[in-house]
Amino acid sequence: MKVFCTAILLCLSALCDSAARGRSETPHTQSRIKIALNLYSFNTPLLEGRETLESVIDYCSDTGFAAIDATGYYFECYPRVPSDEYISHLKYYAFRRGIQFCGTGVRNDFTLADDAARAKEIQHVKDWTVVAAKLGAPALRIFAGAGVPENDTWDETARRVARAIDECGEFARRYGVTLALQNHNDFLKTAEDVEKLFALIHTDAVGLMLDIGSFRTDPYREIEQTIRHAVSWQIKENVFIDGTEAPADIPRVIDIIRRSSYRGYLPIETLGKGRERERVGEMWRRVQRAIFDIP
Repeated sequence: MKVFCTAILLCLSALCDSAARGRSETPHTQSRIKIALNLYSFNTPLLEGRETLESVIDYCSDTGFAAIDATGYYFECYPRVPSDEYISHLKYYAFRRGIQFCGTGVRNDFTLADDAARAKEIQHVKDWTVVAAKLGAPALRIFAGAGVPENDTWDETARRVARAIDECGEFARRYGVTLALQNHNDFLKTAEDVEKLFALIHTDAVGLMLDIGSFRTDPYREIEQTIRHAVSWQIKENVFIDGTEAPADIPRVIDIIRRSSYRGYLPIETLGKGRERERVGEMWRRVQRAIFDIP
């Protein structure tokens, strides 16, 4: 009996070791990556009223998207917050179409030197943090700001931006919302800018919305350098290499993501006017093929 029990224990130990090795050696799987749509892809028709949030939700559901990032200025009342009734309507509408909200976002500028003006920007972010929570959106996209004010330095401005983000981040934490700071070729132009600013930020309720189209020199290196901060994305049709626009190598981007610890949504964003539904569909297929290794 003792020999039998020992054998059983040895077998269980071997199985556990095998399972542990399997977990550590298994590559990151596509099942942890879900394609979403940043609604800036429909910017012109949404602003002109040719599309509505509901019609775009229908399109995303029919196409196969898992979620949407619905920027705040597509709500008619923006910059004011929408009513609870409308938020509930939109959340219910999306749910019934099988669509999640992976984020929403605002325009903000934390680089402003004037304290009162910057305080208004902070309150704007806080107000829309509450909207994100009510929508069930786990992330609110924000910006650092337009750039370095006159007679200021990058480092001084960065410290100001970091303090504003820390304040907003601690507020967002109470609502279960993460701030997704976008590199937008404004105050944050390079991977080095991103790294320097994140080194000044103390709250962990903020991450990077990694915009692959806003790095201007060596985008694939810069994606790899900053991906550890990523909580969301803007996967764009084109990137810039040494200042020259070129089609994005989507399989290469997906490979970088797979080799990282990133899990979650990959919002795509197409730019330009006209043929919005066709261009979004084409981009969805490009990303889908790359994720599932479809030739």
